[in-house]
Amino acid sequence: MKEPIRCNWCLKDQLYKDYHDNEWGVPVHDDQKLFEMLILEGAQAGLSWYTVLTKRENYRKAFDNWNIAKIAKYKDKKIQALLQNPGIIRNRLKVNATVTNAQAFFKVKEEFGSFDNYIWQFTDHKTIVNKPKTMEDVPVSTKESDAMSKDLKKRGFKFVGTTICYAYMQAIGMVDDHIVSCWKKTR
Repeated sequence: MKEPIRCNWCLKDQLYKDYHDNEWGVPVHDDQKLFEMLILEGAQAGLSWYTVLTKRENYRKAFDNWNIAKIAKYKDKKIQALLQNPGIIRNRLKVNATVTNAQAFFKVKEEFGSFDNYIWQFTDHKTIVNKPKTMEDVPVSTKESDAMSKDLKKRGFKFVGTTICYAYMQAIGMVDDHIVSCWKKTR
């Protein structure tokens, strides 16, 4: 059976292909999943997405299956234990940001009713469908990711620069950047 045409960034192995085929660019509206992807995209800063993806299950276990209420209450003892966990990226700033972001996440939910209502406002609650011919045609940031980054930072979030925000938008389906020849492309 012939392999379908995919975006060239995901051809490394089956883990990458599965992520591309089943998640990347698919709209997400579940707050817990939105939180998970925000944290994982921030963990990627300075690293490859593949590095984070291979550690994803370890993150899930280490961070109480993305229980935001628990994460928001992590104290120094738990943070120290996380910094000793070889299954995650043991960067103190990133681990601390996870706790800070969980706390900020609750404030946003309180104000907007859900994080979903808040985050999707940056694309007018619709997926932006781009038509890149190659991955080189895909931007690393846009005016929407700039606005998202600025607002998230104002609300106390960490590791939410415009490039991270754009990658997040791609990951949660706010943007469809599949190349036009990819079998996953929204037409």
